[in-house]
Amino acid sequence: MSFLATTPSSTILSPPYTLLGSGGKVSYLRLGRVEGYRRVTMRGGSENRKPLQKGRNLSIEAIQAVQSLKRAKKDLQQLDRVYDSKIRRLLKFDMMAVLRELLRQNECSLALKVFEDVRKEDWYKPQVSLYADIVSVLASNGLFEQVQIIHSYFKAETDLAPEIEGFNNLLKALVTYNLGDLAMESYYLMKEVGCEPDKTSFRIVIKGLESTRESVDLRTVKKDAQELYGESLEFLEEEDEAATGISMH
Repeated sequence: MSFLATTPSSTILSPPYTLLGSGGKVSYLRLGRVEGYRRVTMRGGSENRKPLQKGRNLSIEAIQAVQSLKRAKKDLQQLDRVYDSKIRRLLKFDMMAVLRELLRQNECSLALKVFEDVRKEDWYKPQVSLYADIVSVLASNGLFEQVQIIHSYFKAETDLAPEIEGFNNLLKALVTYNLGDLAMESYYLMKEVGCEPDKTSFRIVIKGLESTRESVDLRTVKKDAQELYGESLEFLEEEDEAATGISMH
């Protein structure tokens, strides 16, 4: 599965991307809104622009790559040339740094284009924390269709590590933006890969989804929590930094 540049159409906003699955199935990545999801107001370009994160996390090559991509993003041909000359020659550390910096700056289409190549690299290994970051940024920018697509890729990964912090961050992002069904799917996937939910996980899912009045069945989650922490579930009322950090919309 990858993100490939394609020609503009009346249904795809510029810059457009086509997502190709392993079986050749095509999905279109549109940087727009989807009916049925809560719309999120995006800030203006000048307000949304963040300074480059300098220091040990970004090399000179990575900084130059980010700057070049942002300058060329409105011209697909120029973007492809910059991408070939600036991105594909980067080492693993720099490519990941560029991806995370683009996410930090809410450059969603550019970040997804880099993520395309990251997933094709021999060294690529899926990270729950990276998926959580991508989902959080897309959702915060109102790109809920892209959240659905990325989450489908996440569920298709076959080598996910039992990364409790990453899963909790993913659950928090999904609950925050009222994506209860995806949160429940992530909870069950969490258990499938051998990542035992902790108190934070249960607080995010149970308290979070109850607060948003999402129409999801929490009986299984509550039963799991009771088996681990007792029938009363009193721990749900305890203060927890990760759980209380959820901002309901």
